[in-house]
Formats: sequence, structure tokens, C-alpha cells
Amino acid sequence: MRTLATALMMAFPALPALAGVACEADKAVFLTDNDPVTIRVELADTPQARAQGLMFRRELPRGEGMLFVYEQPGPVSFWMRNTLIPLDMIFLDAQGVIRHIHPMAQPLDETPIPGARPGDPDPARLMVVEIAGGEAARLGLKPGAAMAHPRVPQDRAAAPCD
Repeated sequence: MRTLATALMMAFPALPALAGVACEADKAVFLTDNDPVTIRVELADTPQARAQGLMFRRELPRGEGMLFVYEQPGPVSFWMRNTLIPLDMIFLDAQGVIRHIHPMAQPLDETPIPGARPGDPDPARLMVVEIAGGEAARLGLKPGAAMAHPRVPQDRAAAPCD
């Protein structure tokens, strides 16, 4: 665990010092350069829930979002079919570290949005958080920040739960 944590902190200097976070299933806590950022999340952890996502919603309040959880890490791609509001998509690896943020995905656009930037040596993603468009920047979220949540495998979590 310490070796992984040290490697992550060297690779992503934005990661704060490791400390347990009080985790709840309906909250994603991001450890940023400043204060922790908590987002209330709905879980999408079945194929049906992930396919539905935030389709047909007409609003998404600040501080709320959807956490998509996969059975195992792998390449992911999203689109905005039947999604009526702009979204920020936050792509996380199996340690719960933000690897890529796609800001302001456009409503109804069916262009695939990959979970990794071209050339990313490890494009596997375990989770994706969708929040209202523009919120990631407003909240100070950026690649390298860790998310604490009980669905991040705790044996390798960059931000473990208490």
C-alpha cells in the first residue's frame, strides 16, 4: 500500500497526504489542492443503470451527480444521447484517481467521448462521475486528485475510507 501511495504521489503531485475519509455510498469526496469537495451521487452500477445514466434530466443541481461503477477497469467511452443538459465527465482509475476530465459535454451529441486522452499509457477506467457542465473547474477538480468512496477498491485506494 505504501509503495503504491508513494508512486501515485510522485506521479500525481496534486494528491494530498493519505488519510482516511469518512465514506458514504451516496457521496464522492474529492481531495483537491484546497478543501475536500463532496458531491452527492446516485450510483449507476448495473448495465441498465449505466445505459440510462442522466438521460432525459432537465437539470442537475450543483453538488450533485452520478457515479458510474464498472465491474473491472477497462477502456470506456460515453456519449450524450438523450442527455438534455451539458455535463462534465470525470474519469477515474482503479485507485480512484482522476485521470481525465471532459468538460462541457454537449447535450444530445452522439460523438464518443473517450475516458482517456490519446497516448495515456493506462487507459483503463473503473469509475466515471458526471456533474453539471462547468462544475469540475468551479470546484477545482483536476487530473491527479483522488476520490474517496466505498466502491473504490480499498486495498489500492489513493484516498482510503475510514
